Amino acid sequence: MQFFPTQYSTLSSGALYEYVKQQYGLPLTKCTLLLHGVSDTYVLHTESTKYILKIYRSVHRTLEEVKGEVELLNILTTDNCKVAYPIADLSGEYVQQFHAPEGARYGVVTSYAAGKATNDLTPEMLAIVGREMAAIHNATASVDLKYTRQEYNIYTTLERPLKILEGIFAEYKKDAEYQWLTEASAAVAEQLNSFDTAALSTGYCHYDYFPKNFFFDTENNFTVFDFDFAGKGYLANDLASIHVYFFLWFSMKKITAEESSASFNTVVAGYRERRYISDAELKAVPSLGFALLLFYLGFQYENHDDWSNTFWGPNYLSERLATMKKYKEQYCDC
Repeated sequence: MQFFPTQYSTLSSGALYEYVKQQYGLPLTKCTLLLHGVSDTYVLHTESTKYILKIYRSVHRTLEEVKGEVELLNILTTDNCKVAYPIADLSGEYVQQFHAPEGARYGVVTSYAAGKATNDLTPEMLAIVGREMAAIHNATASVDLKYTRQEYNIYTTLERPLKILEGIFAEYKKDAEYQWLTEASAAVAEQLNSFDTAALSTGYCHYDYFPKNFFFDTENNFTVFDFDFAGKGYLANDLASIHVYFFLWFSMKKITAEESSASFNTVVAGYRERRYISDAELKAVPSLGFALLLFYLGFQYENHDDWSNTFWGPNYLSERLATMKKYKEQYCDC
């Protein structure tokens, strides 16, 4: 019997348990699926500790890109940055290949981040976020990876997502909304082009620096993980991620506008303890934040049938566009 073509499969936890136990020599007791997402995440258990196994989707990350992520994490680990680090198997290899029904999928085992995510970030935690972000940027600003990673520029964050979304706006009969998005994106692109690029630091940024991707333990020890979207671009993109997060938290009426502003300023103050940031970089943050929102909107649509973002639909599109309008009106001077 010939198997019907498959778009997205779920690898067996039991089979992965046996594979990793043998390949890595770890005294595993079980392997459990944690979540489906951009990648599939499994927890590897031993009697005394845990590890994470990430299985990348074949259409989302090439082997080159996975190796680039591992290379970056190893550099950050060597520089004592507080990241979840990759672990090599018994033969010294970091990347595993699995022959899934849809084709080759790649997996990486990493350390397990202690603690948990929290949206109730204290001033002390916010300062730590800023300091540790700066430490990562100090390491990545002078790095040129051997393996290719995503680049974040005007084309990839503004122009390409617009092209991706054009058809669905037409299908949902939201021509006026798409016209606004086109004009707003052009204005943001013009503003980004107007900045003195020499004053904007570049390197490898995380590009998903939200509280869901860093943990604090009970003693405020910090670990950042999920570098799946890490790529080359302005380092201020990571501050833009935090800026967008506080805006979204304010939009959901979880914090006040004053608390949103104060929280972001505390992160910046912590950042400045370890790395210089120019006024031009801070001025660019809102434009980069708008671009980040558009990038992820395009990504969500382009990949909506390959992972569990069941929220996608005309209502979500309208809600997200309203959020982007509010963000641009409040922060973008363009």
